[in-house]
Amino acid sequence: MLKLENVTKYYGDFLAVDHLSFEVRPGEIFGLLGVNGAGKTTTFRMIMGLLDMTEGSITLDGKKIDYDVTDQIGFLTEERSLLTKMTVKEQCLFYGTLKGMKEETILSRLDELLERFEVPEYKDKKIKELSKGNQQKIQFITAILNEPKLLILDEPFSGLDPFNVEIFKKEIISLAEKGSMIIFSSHRMEHVELFCKKLVIMLQGKPVISGYLKDIKEQYRKKNIFVKGNVTSKDFESIPGVVEVIEHADELEVKIESEDVVDKVFKIVSKKKHITKFVVEEPTLNEIFVSKVGESYEK
Repeated sequence: MLKLENVTKYYGDFLAVDHLSFEVRPGEIFGLLGVNGAGKTTTFRMIMGLLDMTEGSITLDGKKIDYDVTDQIGFLTEERSLLTKMTVKEQCLFYGTLKGMKEETILSRLDELLERFEVPEYKDKKIKELSKGNQQKIQFITAILNEPKLLILDEPFSGLDPFNVEIFKKEIISLAEKGSMIIFSSHRMEHVELFCKKLVIMLQGKPVISGYLKDIKEQYRKKNIFVKGNVTSKDFESIPGVVEVIEHADELEVKIESEDVVDKVFKIVSKKKHITKFVVEEPTLNEIFVSKVGESYEK
């Protein structure tokens, strides 16, 4: 288990991370989210042992993270960190050797991953000859070459088309099923919702939301109702508890402040003809993120 307890980091007088605590257990995909400058990168670097914390503790299976355990960690950075004049094979041999892997094991694992990511023909190509999306594939392969116990993914889908996003998603889920602890960071909240049951949202170094996604959505209370049929926005705008009505191409989205308002909306809809859809949905993580982070900025 990865455990952060009251982790705090100062750069001089600047407080970058403020008493951050969370746990990631084997097989979990944990979301670490925040706007730019929230403290995510600093947190990643402290977990990796690249930065010393000012206060608190970070442990992996009860032990401090140092060079004895970093071979068990994989890290996909948001920025490209590949050596572009190397071939894919040379790059992976370099990274694998740094992780203490034997050459025979590296090459066997590389062939397996290149097949899974559908780029076996790039093994002897130089990194600079690859497209942005294929460079991202190779960077991901280098991060998981050692089958890490802990994997940190910072914007893993950057530069990928929808088809390749699916390939990445399958591999991330497979790693979790095999017991890897995964920290997933992205500005795309719909991607976070696909993977993460637990998460922390940071703002200015401090956690503003933390816990299970299911509980966070329940505590937020607001719901969205999607209605398709013979209705207009004017039918709902005057109902107490209706926050906003949004007109989409072929349906209305009625935002309500709590589940108590559902019956009021349904009474209106039930009097109409040709209603083909009435669905009550939880708010999206994106809505919660924008709302909570916005509130914190205003304070």
